[in-house]
Amino acid sequence: MRRTLVSLVVAMGVAVGTATPAVAAPAAPAAPAIAWGPCSTPSLTTAGAECGFLTVPLDHADPGGETVQLAVSRVRHTVPQDRYQGVVLVNPGGPGGPGVGLSRLGSAVPKDAGAAYDWIGFDPRGVGESRPALSCDPGYGGYARPDYRPEHGAEAAWLPRVKAYARACAEKGGELLEHLRTEDTVRDMDLLRQALGAEQINYYGFSYGTYLGQVYASTFPDRVRRMVLDGVIDPRDWWYQGNLNQDVAFERNIGAFFDWVAKNDATYHLGTTGDAVEKRYYDLREQFRTRPAGGRIGSSEWTDIFLRAGYNVGEYTTVAEAFVAGTRGDAAALTAAFGQAGSPTDDNNYAVYLATQCTDAPFPQDWDTWRRDNTETDATAPFETWGNAWYNAPCRDWPVPPGPAATVEGTLDQGPLLISETYDGATPYEGALQARRTFPGSSLIEGVGGHTHSASLSGVSCVDDRVADYLLTGALPDRVAGDRSDVQCPAVAPPDPGAGPAGG
Repeated sequence: MRRTLVSLVVAMGVAVGTATPAVAAPAAPAAPAIAWGPCSTPSLTTAGAECGFLTVPLDHADPGGETVQLAVSRVRHTVPQDRYQGVVLVNPGGPGGPGVGLSRLGSAVPKDAGAAYDWIGFDPRGVGESRPALSCDPGYGGYARPDYRPEHGAEAAWLPRVKAYARACAEKGGELLEHLRTEDTVRDMDLLRQALGAEQINYYGFSYGTYLGQVYASTFPDRVRRMVLDGVIDPRDWWYQGNLNQDVAFERNIGAFFDWVAKNDATYHLGTTGDAVEKRYYDLREQFRTRPAGGRIGSSEWTDIFLRAGYNVGEYTTVAEAFVAGTRGDAAALTAAFGQAGSPTDDNNYAVYLATQCTDAPFPQDWDTWRRDNTETDATAPFETWGNAWYNAPCRDWPVPPGPAATVEGTLDQGPLLISETYDGATPYEGALQARRTFPGSSLIEGVGGHTHSASLSGVSCVDDRVADYLLTGALPDRVAGDRSDVQCPAVAPPDPGAGPAGG
């Protein structure tokens, strides 16, 4: 997956539901332990969070050997102790997404349901504030990169580039590089559970975090209490085929964005039909291929800016404004938009993303296979196919051999609560249906017709209230017959463009 976008909204929950007091206050943990103290991040300080580090084995097969430290934060419950419901671990996805800030997520849950829990954010091993943090080549994702398209010499430009990045990771990653599989993080999560003194965890995972949740539930089913998985990964396609599946989904989603821009032509003046807007996009892409805006924003950067609209309809106005800026050749505005799409000077997220996916499951080693599969997909999905291919291509040369994919099996008695919009681009809807098949005690909420990835807690009460009810009482929506969602809700709506900028 190219990106992870989790939007934290502050929901105004006023009613306090009747909680089911199911857990005792956490006992004082033995080892491992976390020395809690003040947080350095202002948003966490404002939320009343505590921060610390958890020391875990670098290699779980050698618990007495070298260690690494995970950055952890906690926002404590505020209900009376007899209504305390335990700890909730949160993961934003990626892999490689920092999660220490997600201890604030409880405030976004309606009905004050989050107040009954201790919310635990953590940066997985190698990520963010965890020590050590992996970085291979901080400028790799920077400006004026080679064009993604094969007809413009992409293979000659990108194959040595991705090989050099994999080599840089071999040089910089050291032994850490050998211990960044999903199963390593799952075992870290269980040590975090122990450090918190909890017999079971509750868990809220977005995107790749849903795969962590599925693997944790398969590895430690008796240690799961409640679990919400939003934007659900299909483990059958982990990882190579999953990326090709994304390309098809993003093609559909960028088409929906172009249609939205056309519908709002009075604001943006970029075309009155989706086809006209699409042509404008590709015309500008070709212009920036030969003449990067400000010497920085070329065709690849232009594509990456627009990918945000494929993830989340909430990004439509921001991307449309960048589109208008492109028609004017406004390099400063485009540079700012590209910086919002992903950091050009920090590869930590990307390095851990690769270190996890390249070793989680085998990738084809023969470039002819990559060329054939991506050429076939590109024939109907040209928007993102080759960009996604080059993003993942370092796995061909990765210095650590892959292991087999982790086992996912539905051994939970109840749950998880699954959430997906029908046209999620990053984690196509079939993944949610597969999780529903795998976990017979689960229920699936569908945002019907929606194009947003990991859309819960975005203000759609039909979804968010059911999340709250589940966290408050453990009650899941009734499961219906058939291979389908159990609850159908409205999707996250595209924004109103408002006054917006004048087009060019």
